[in-house]
Amino acid sequence: MKLNKFSVLLAVIALIISTLACAVGGGEPALENVRTAKDEDGAQPATVFGSTETVYAVSDLSNGVKGNVILSRWYAVSVPDVDPNFLIDEVDITIEEDSFSGTIFFSFPPPEGGWPAGTYKVEVLFNNVLITSSEFSVQ
Repeated sequence: MKLNKFSVLLAVIALIISTLACAVGGGEPALENVRTAKDEDGAQPATVFGSTETVYAVSDLSNGVKGNVILSRWYAVSVPDVDPNFLIDEVDITIEEDSFSGTIFFSFPPPEGGWPAGTYKVEVLFNNVLITSSEFSVQ
């Protein structure tokens, strides 16, 4: 009977330790708080930009692991003399570290002569799953 109680005690301790380990560090990778901004930290979120400003797509990655891929697709949604929803460019970032939690950003500098006025959109995908799309305008 003592051996049985000891086995149960060990099982309970193991369960507590594994629960704490998951709570402290771990869990599924998650890409959240995607926003357009005027800076790479995302501290200046914005949806309206000047023609000479760089647009940043910023997000927070938690529990990222080596091989995770974050992809941004940039579109001209409604811009004079450009086909509607024209794909301008796409850029990806692959996590190289064994584990990563922090800010991920893409920067999109204005073309020579500046951004044409209009509406644009950036889509952000995480491991080929669309997380969100954010529209912004250039005035």
